Amino acid sequence: MAVLPIRIMGDPVLHAPASPVGEVTDEIRALVADMFETMDAAPGVGLAGPQVGAALRIYTYSYTDDEGLPWRGVILNPELWMRPLEPGDPDPDEESEGCLSFPGERFPLRRSEEVLVTGTDLDGNAVRIHVDGWRARIMQHEFDHLEGILYVDRLGDGDWKTAQKIARKRGWGRPGNAWTPGIDDIEA
Repeated sequence: MAVLPIRIMGDPVLHAPASPVGEVTDEIRALVADMFETMDAAPGVGLAGPQVGAALRIYTYSYTDDEGLPWRGVILNPELWMRPLEPGDPDPDEESEGCLSFPGERFPLRRSEEVLVTGTDLDGNAVRIHVDGWRARIMQHEFDHLEGILYVDRLGDGDWKTAQKIARKRGWGRPGNAWTPGIDDIEA
């Protein structure tokens, strides 16, 4: 297993839809193991294939809830259904999120409170995840990566402009930028 470099906003793999995973090969299993190691080292609560340069419809997730209960897994070729968004502006204290591909920043973003995700696991078994709250946010965030969407693409005008200024200042927004957890001094 290895910690992989995480692509930063501007890398083409982050801005295009990912391809379905066909057969689960040893290479796919190794990629998933590396994704878990990278996600944990970052640390993050989710990591999609495109974030590590693999343009495949696959993501890992890991979250510990307020009661200390762990929730961890991988899903291949997910489909997402969600409850319509509640109208209004996001609460900056309760609805802010960050992204390993836009490291060091957090912005408020309204997400659906409830989702259903289906797909398969590494053994080809059907996966059905019906969650709400932060788990639903994680599922939507990672699914967006598979569609070529970063969370900053969904921000309101003011926060979007701020994100663009940050990206320009840091030299992001163009191909080739990445950081490696445990090596690069970037606070995710």
